[in-house]
Amino acid sequence: MTHENLKGKVAVVTGGGGVICGSFAKTLAKQGCKIAVLDLNEAAAQACADEINADGGEAIAVGCNVLELESMEKAREIINEKLGVCDILLNGAGGNNPKGTTTKDTLEKIDLVQKDENIKTFFDLDPNGISFVFNLNFLGTLIPTQVFAKDMAEREKGTIIMVTSMNAYRPLTRIPAYSAAKAAVKNFTEWMAVHFAPLGIRVNAIAPGFFSTKQNATLLWNEDGSPTERTGKILAATPMKRFGEAEELDGTLLFLCDEEYSGFITGVNIAVDGGFNAYSGV
Repeated sequence: MTHENLKGKVAVVTGGGGVICGSFAKTLAKQGCKIAVLDLNEAAAQACADEINADGGEAIAVGCNVLELESMEKAREIINEKLGVCDILLNGAGGNNPKGTTTKDTLEKIDLVQKDENIKTFFDLDPNGISFVFNLNFLGTLIPTQVFAKDMAEREKGTIIMVTSMNAYRPLTRIPAYSAAKAAVKNFTEWMAVHFAPLGIRVNAIAPGFFSTKQNATLLWNEDGSPTERTGKILAATPMKRFGEAEELDGTLLFLCDEEYSGFITGVNIAVDGGFNAYSGV
């Protein structure tokens, strides 16, 4: 299906060097959007942009840091000059860090009395690691929005898409920092939707369920390619009994970007999760 309303629009995709957001960038390019692929890893962003251009689309790569206002302002200048003013902002930059992760699902009394350097409990979590994860996911959406939504506000139109997670609905074991951060992003999505509504800016979020990517490969698969214990738990709690494919997010993305389909929708967080959030486990 083609979305004529998206042709010629400028889409800025943060975290565009990654698997899911790179797929988002390519999907929007196929609809005729002009794409700015933003990533801290400029080489990864360039690889995505090159693929879009080779396929007949129009894209540029911009290396930048979503946690630095000056860096984002410079990115905006480049994009405005080369592509035009941002119409669609896709806040996809984010991630986790081992310093904000526990080794076990739950705390055991033995962990308090028998210290094991290979086991990180809640009490061993590094506040700096927690701060890094929270900043990357929350400030990493706030700062780009501050930069690119100004032009939207002046023109009184624009679409902002956030990327949350299943953690936005319920915290997953072992990753307290990431869970708290994604919950904050969901809440922030709703706040911005209200704040920007009078100026015609819609703000919504996509909450991917479990997708097997390079980022979470070690969590889901053993070195020999067999599924980890965590994979077993995930699939047992996913009614469709499989991981998602990146392109299965495309329909939700295009729906939220195209005002002809979703012009009266703002402040929602749509789960694309194979039923994970709906399943109680019983």
